[in-house]
Order: sequence, then C-alpha cells, then structure tokens
Amino acid sequence: MTSSTARRILAPLAAAAVALGGLAVFDHLPAPASAVTQAIHASAVLPDSLAPAQPAQQSRVTATRTDGVVHQTGAVTNEQNAAVLDYWTSERMAAAQPISSLVDSALGLAEPLQQPSAEVEPQAARPDSDGERWNDGGLVTETTGKVYLTMDGRDFTCSASVVDSANSSTLVTAGHCAKDGKGSWARNWTFVPGYDDGESPHGKFTARDLMVAPQWSNNADDSYDFAMVVLNKDGGTAVQERVGAQRLAFDTWTEQQVRDGVQVYTFGYPAASPYDGRDLHYCSGRTVPDTGGTTANGVRCTMTQGSSGGPWFSDFDTASGKGTISSVVSFKYADDRNTQYGPRLGAEAKRLFEHASQL
Repeated sequence: MTSSTARRILAPLAAAAVALGGLAVFDHLPAPASAVTQAIHASAVLPDSLAPAQPAQQSRVTATRTDGVVHQTGAVTNEQNAAVLDYWTSERMAAAQPISSLVDSALGLAEPLQQPSAEVEPQAARPDSDGERWNDGGLVTETTGKVYLTMDGRDFTCSASVVDSANSSTLVTAGHCAKDGKGSWARNWTFVPGYDDGESPHGKFTARDLMVAPQWSNNADDSYDFAMVVLNKDGGTAVQERVGAQRLAFDTWTEQQVRDGVQVYTFGYPAASPYDGRDLHYCSGRTVPDTGGTTANGVRCTMTQGSSGGPWFSDFDTASGKGTISSVVSFKYADDRNTQYGPRLGAEAKRLFEHASQL
C-alpha cells in the first residue's frame, strides 16, 4: 500500500523526468510519482550558487528487472570510479542538501515545533532518545555513514549502513536514496563510512550497482522504501573489510511483534534545521504500526531529512554498537513531525540482498 505522498516529508523527492548525460534510463519515462512532484517542479529551485556542475559520467546501460529486483549500474570502470570521487569536492559535499529539503519548501511546511534534544548536553545512550547525538562509540559509528548523490542535477545527502554480506561490499539504505520512486536513479553515489564533522576517516566508496524492489520503482510504495547498494573497493579494500558490518534480518516484523511493538534504535545524519548533518544522531523507543496506509512502523523521533536510509536496529547493544538491522529511516507525515517511519525488511528486501551479495 502507498501512503499519501502529499503528507510525506522525508521521502522521496519524486522528480518528473530522468536527467540524461550518462545516466542509465528506461525505454520510456514514467509519469510523475506524486502530487509532490508537481509542487516541487512548480515552485522549488535551488539557487544557482548551489547547482552542481555536470555530474560525472557513468555507464549508459538500460536499468533492468530480474527476479523481483530493479537495478541500475553505477561506476563500473576505474575511470568512472575516479570521476565520481573527483566530482565530490569538499565544496560540493558541503553544499549538498538533505534529499527531501525541496519537498518542505514546495509544500510550505513549517519547522518542527519541538526542538530535538541534540541541542542539550550529550547523555549516555538511553532507550527513549528522540534525536540526540550518539556519543557512545562502538561499531555503529563505523558501519553507519553519510551518502552523497546527485538526483536530477542536484546534489543531496542520505544515510546508509554496511551489512554483513558474501561480497563484503553491500549497504542497506532507503529506496528514495537510490531511485526517486517512479522517477530518476541517483548518480555519483558515494558512501562515507564513519563520517564525522566533515571528515572521512575510513575513505570514500562509490556505488557500482543500486537495487530497489519493483513496488518502489513502479509505484513509489512506501512499504518498500528500501534499497541495497553494492560498492566498489577503495584502494583494493572492500568496505566491510575496513569498517566491519552489521547483521541484517528479514523476519523481525511478525504480526505479534507489530502489535506489541519492537524496541528499536535508529541512526542517521539529519541535515535539515535544526540539525546540520555533521554528526551521527539516534532515536530509540518502541514501535507502533502506521495507520496511514502502509505496512511501515513508527517510532518517536525528531531527526530530520538527511537521516533517510539510516539503519533501524531491532536488537542493539549500546555498549558494543552492534545490532540487527530490520528497517531503515524512510518517511514522516507532515502533520506528525515527531514520528519517524521505517518499512519492514521482509521477503522482498531479502531478494534484493541475496542478489546484491552475489555481485
């Protein structure tokens, strides 16, 4: 089921057309994904000073669908990989916007009424955080990272996490951080694990393949707003070999668990005001099922755009920073800015993961 995109504020940008110039395209362009598309293209344009230069060239192959997987090739040659890395200068990285920032301006949404606790003195990890900065270290600070991407000629940020896989190069993130619903695929996709206040302590990894479920690609269905991304190596080293990985589960959301609620910890790099995208933040609490038309689950959280794609842990040890990822940061509703929703990782996500792990 698909929620009302007129009410969503985290996902997705919902662009109307695929920008050419090296991006792999469908045989024909789909119709705009939602009413948000019309609002954005009617009134929201980035200032010239923030408009990126010509994005790095990538392979010109047609996006394909195989066994429930829709995928797009990224940087597959050494030259393409180098071009993407060169594209992300420090100036472009600093100017990149959280991926749904244009949605807020197009719909005229106000800032959250409640300021996040990120503005107060940092505290030790607790099970009921509404968006504090993560200060307890552990594996999560290395496996979670900031994503930089170009969509329809504009540069954006998201979040993602390294997951344990056979190829040691697979990430999980939000579908709208890889493909704009029925619209464009992302380009120049680059992951910075352990991003910390402008620093890239573990290097930068470009994407060689991005995968979403058909339900997301065809219908922008929020219940399937997840993606798997396979990375290139950095200096001959796979991302999992450098920073480790988190477990991924596809059986968390049983009917009983959905009814009872699941204690989760969610992480990301919120970049829309009052956050600035420079530090890892987290929310924690028990989930509630979405009543707005999706099978997603929600948790109290004030994190803003930029946290999209960050991991939801259903089994998280605050001491070690290790856990089991069962969802990702997906969307909020405009009339409830303090609840963050994540899709259930189930059979469809497992299919994507198994396909990604073989690449």
